[in-house]
Amino acid sequence: MKVRTAVESSFHDLPRRLVGVFRINRHVQLTFVAFVIVLLTAPASHAQNLNWEGQTGAFVTPFAYTSPSPANNIGRPAVAFHYLDGGDVLGGFYEVSGTIGFLSRFEVGYTRAENSSGSNVTLSPLFQGGFNIFHGKANLLPENAGKHKYIPALSVGFVVRTDVRRVGGVIAGKDTTNGDAYVVATKTITQIKHLPIVANVGFKLTDSSVLGIAGNAPDWQGGAFGAIGLVLPGPAKSKIVVGSEALQEPHHIENLPGATLPTTLTYFARVLPPGKIPINVDFGVAQAANKVLPGAALDARSQFAFGISYRF
Repeated sequence: MKVRTAVESSFHDLPRRLVGVFRINRHVQLTFVAFVIVLLTAPASHAQNLNWEGQTGAFVTPFAYTSPSPANNIGRPAVAFHYLDGGDVLGGFYEVSGTIGFLSRFEVGYTRAENSSGSNVTLSPLFQGGFNIFHGKANLLPENAGKHKYIPALSVGFVVRTDVRRVGGVIAGKDTTNGDAYVVATKTITQIKHLPIVANVGFKLTDSSVLGIAGNAPDWQGGAFGAIGLVLPGPAKSKIVVGSEALQEPHHIENLPGATLPTTLTYFARVLPPGKIPINVDFGVAQAANKVLPGAALDARSQFAFGISYRF
């Protein structure tokens, strides 16, 4: 088919920015800075933190924590908006999420993924079109269970992505479905005075490629993920969480022979304003693929993204 021929004939000329690469343009940067200034001058409380796919988590990885809720009822919903500028090939990515907790141990949510088209005639059609993301999480062991401060929170969860027509799905001419199943442990360490540390580690089985951005992997594979963050004092009694994540990716992409993906790394910061407004802002730098194919330098080493979360 035409797309397959074009892709195979242009492997030697792949652009420098590809899977999971994010840049913020100048207008978005200015908007973000203005928004942070407003937050730091307004009264606010610790906000609900939703990641790229709507889970309670860091930037791209889930935590073992769930969206707050009473032990015998449903909690208040949290909503989030994330934007990632993927460059000339991928275009801009937009994620709108809604998540709710219940019975103090569970959360479920839905995210709609959309994107604007890139300008590369050959490769941009491989990354167009939106898809659905459903997720759920169950906390098996609460943090500090039995008043033991060394016990982390432990949870299991899943993600299902439907109507995905990216890369391999475009080449095959069909919508696809992929997903994750994972276990994760998270601990907030408070023994160091005035310097809390959030540590997170997990393992997942997945048949997705870069969270569905690059479609499907050829089969189910296991991979580890983790994150660590430091909670620092910010201006006007705010808090800033700075940290890093690592997310192992399946090495190959379905229907794209020869392509390989490395572990995705992110460096993120989360602004937690003071007071009682339940809102927060995330921004980060992604280190995704550099050489997807031999001889193709993708230079995906300093790409940015941001998100806003709010809990009612």
